Amino acid sequence: MDRFPKAADVDFHSPLDLSKAAAAVLDEEGRVSGWGPSAQRLLGHSAEDVLGQPAARLLAAKPEQRLSGLCKAHKPRSAVLELCRRDGGTVRAAVTFSPLAHHGVAATVVVAADLETQRAWEAQLAMLQGLATESPVGLTIFGTDLRVVWGNVSTDLELAGVAHYVGRPASDLFPEGEFVSRHHPPDEEQVMEHVLSTGEPILGMHYRGRAPVDPVREHVWSCSYHRLLDARGDPLGLFEESLDITERYRAQERLSLLVRAGKRIGASLDVRRTAAELADVAVPQLADEVLVDLPPAVIEGRQPPTGSAPGHSLLRMHGRTPEEFRTTPVSYPPSSPQATSLTTSRPVVDASPPETTVEAAAATWHSCLFVPLLTRDAVLGLATFRRSSNPDPFGAEEQALAVELAERAAVGIDNARRYTSQHEAALVLQRSLLPQRLPELSGVDVAYRYLPADSRVGVGGDWFDVIPLSGARVGLTVGDVVGHGVHAAATMGRLRATVRTLALLDLDPAELLTRLDDLVAQDSESSEDDGLSHDEALGVTCLYAIYDPVGGRCVWASAGHPPPIVADASGSVAWSALPPGPPLGLCGLPYENVELNLSGDSVVAFFTDGVVEDRRTDIDSGVDRLAQVLTWQRCPVEELCDRALATLPPGPQADDATLLLVRTRRLDEDDVADLELPPDPAMVAQARAHTERQLAAWDLSELSFTASLVVSELVTNGLRYASGPVTLRLIRDRCLLCEVSDKAHTAPHLRRARRDDEGGRGLFLVAQVSQRWGTRYTASGKTIWAELAVS
Repeated sequence: MDRFPKAADVDFHSPLDLSKAAAAVLDEEGRVSGWGPSAQRLLGHSAEDVLGQPAARLLAAKPEQRLSGLCKAHKPRSAVLELCRRDGGTVRAAVTFSPLAHHGVAATVVVAADLETQRAWEAQLAMLQGLATESPVGLTIFGTDLRVVWGNVSTDLELAGVAHYVGRPASDLFPEGEFVSRHHPPDEEQVMEHVLSTGEPILGMHYRGRAPVDPVREHVWSCSYHRLLDARGDPLGLFEESLDITERYRAQERLSLLVRAGKRIGASLDVRRTAAELADVAVPQLADEVLVDLPPAVIEGRQPPTGSAPGHSLLRMHGRTPEEFRTTPVSYPPSSPQATSLTTSRPVVDASPPETTVEAAAATWHSCLFVPLLTRDAVLGLATFRRSSNPDPFGAEEQALAVELAERAAVGIDNARRYTSQHEAALVLQRSLLPQRLPELSGVDVAYRYLPADSRVGVGGDWFDVIPLSGARVGLTVGDVVGHGVHAAATMGRLRATVRTLALLDLDPAELLTRLDDLVAQDSESSEDDGLSHDEALGVTCLYAIYDPVGGRCVWASAGHPPPIVADASGSVAWSALPPGPPLGLCGLPYENVELNLSGDSVVAFFTDGVVEDRRTDIDSGVDRLAQVLTWQRCPVEELCDRALATLPPGPQADDATLLLVRTRRLDEDDVADLELPPDPAMVAQARAHTERQLAAWDLSELSFTASLVVSELVTNGLRYASGPVTLRLIRDRCLLCEVSDKAHTAPHLRRARRDDEGGRGLFLVAQVSQRWGTRYTASGKTIWAELAVS
């Protein structure tokens, strides 16, 4: 289907052409001697009506003398006449009189056409002449051999004389030019052959090159190609129309560059990457190289320095990936254009800037643009745009573009700096909330590793703790707050402190998690009442365990946390049979205790999901990796921790990874002495005697008096207020532990006795002579304990 279906109606023949115009012949007396069909179509008169009649009868007016003068002229004359139609109307026509003289016969050929039609044709002719002589659109005609035939004035100006190129191929016009548009054949000769062979025009191709009239500056043209056909429809060649769109093309490039800058610059929240993003966006459209110089404080996430001389102590950043990143110190003299740009906070263009590094001096930069990186009235650094291959200096519009890019980069760098500062602060907060050092305990050998998430993710909410409990027991906990950031770290610190407080109340694991669940649910409700959104509180998991080295008994409970992995002394590894309860904050659902007897030299792995879960692998694969490491359980736990982290997939961590390895120990049977006492007050003396004998056997006779006093008071209270037998246990550990267990669930309270009171001073004395004392409840009653320091 033709692009222009009415193209056949366009006719560039003159209306006065003999093939179209109304024609007649007049004799020397002005009578009509010849009358053509075209004349009849124009005026309606038949030949019989007008032949032999005076031509003046056809004029609307009767200017006899004027008609006579036109007929007797010795050269062609033209006039505008009002002609009479047969129907009584008139036609305003353009008429040409051409004299004929042949063998003594005088005659005049008259050609006439409608005046409006003639004026329209003349306008078309003027348009063609304008395209050839005045139009800014370059028109070039090529023959069927694809060589130059003709060019209009615009083409003549661009080529500095089109006559020099007539008969030469198109490739000679712009030897180094190329098509920027890629949706057609890339070679101009192929484009022209396609148009010539198929007749399909190619429109709007962007062509870039250097015109002979301006060989230094690069131009861009919009080119279209059309085939030329003769009257028979055979190809005559083709013509090219070209329009210089350099400024419009560059404006579009600048706009697209700004759009790309908005998507890319500042998306990483990393100072180094943001600087690299500025260079990626600006090269090569705006500059051949972009350098970014920043103070060390900004790179490290601190406030930019104020009051120092501009250009001093800056670091030039190199590399577009963390592996390639490096810095080079640079310094600008006070009189340099760089220092001027930093001082005035304005861009400065310099055709020959002083170079500050050996690398820069080795290159040839004919134009440099220095733009300060400004944000919130602070100067963060300097961006340098340099050109080498592009010969054009930085114009006003390009300077404005560079300033816009620098402003975007400055905002991105400042945001990255603030993020780095906040991330470091959150990381310091998180680390300060975690145990700074683990206690030395006889019952366990402990090692841990904490691997924070990638800085782009933010600090997480993992925590762990090792808590010394009464009776040489150890509380072990690990937990995870869903989410990242300062709030997750703060929530983690609050929950860890709460777990430690509840653990020191000697609650069993299920009871501790139940109370912790209530507290988390209350925090969530208060956050909703305040209109705050703390989603992390609804995603808290926790595992708490108590290990007793006297019998190797371990009790634990889980609130949605992965169960521990246990490797016994033989190296056999198994998941614990721990049914995980619901995460904290759901409130109302029960938690269950699981009890397990651990042999000495067993290794228990407590961990968060960051250790076993990764975006590229499932959690089962991670658990298998960790279990495989634990088969080496005879290695020191510090070495096992390193082995476990070495199995993590390479690359940035998506979540915090916390690993707590515990090697269990059992106290020697000789270090524990139990004595069951019947409910008889006389048994107090027997308890004191038993204590003195046992301390003598342990070479702790220096504690006999103090220990006997403590045992006497605790046994007396047990026999007085409880029913049934009382059990006395002495444990030799890093301190001397005295425990008295009975069947009662009510504990005595420490108080200050009045002068006339007969009792009430026992626990006060116990508190004074012991370093710690307390009460813990069991399923069958309670245990009151006291610790005495061993010198």
